[in-house]
Amino acid sequence: MKRALLFLPLIIFMGLGVFLYKGLGMDPSARESALLNKPLPEFSMPRLDNEELKVTRDDLLGEVFLINVWGSWCPACYEEHDEILRLAKEGVPVVGLNYKDERPKAFRYLSQLGNPYTVNLYEPDGVRALAFDLGVYGAPETFLIDKEGIVRYHVSGEITARMVDEVILPEVRKWQNAY
Repeated sequence: MKRALLFLPLIIFMGLGVFLYKGLGMDPSARESALLNKPLPEFSMPRLDNEELKVTRDDLLGEVFLINVWGSWCPACYEEHDEILRLAKEGVPVVGLNYKDERPKAFRYLSQLGNPYTVNLYEPDGVRALAFDLGVYGAPETFLIDKEGIVRYHVSGEITARMVDEVILPEVRKWQNAY
């Protein structure tokens, strides 16, 4: 019995090692949204540029658009920003969801990098608001919403040029032509 107890730490260590090794091969951006093919949650949120002005779900409906969750504190958001700008230049409406950020830092980010967003929602704490209801784990995350407010696509992590060309723009065009 005492001999078996001697091997217990080794067995636990090996099991944990296998678990961690398996996790290294997983793609964190492949996480599916629980809201896929479901309605965008109802919300009423302040705008980043004016906290007195509120934006609701219904204000955004009627066209296909992206919701891009970003923050000035997020290194990957800086990396993907050129692609978000490109999507906006391609005529894709992009709604920003400034997440767990401070207004002055967010304004500085947009001033330095450019503002691709048709409107920016402001969620300073990320608790019990749109990001929470979307199941956001962090920034960046991007959601494609169709004209009727249904979540049609989700990217968890940085958007790359290849993703824009091969997935996002074709998905946007598909849903723009679906109605």
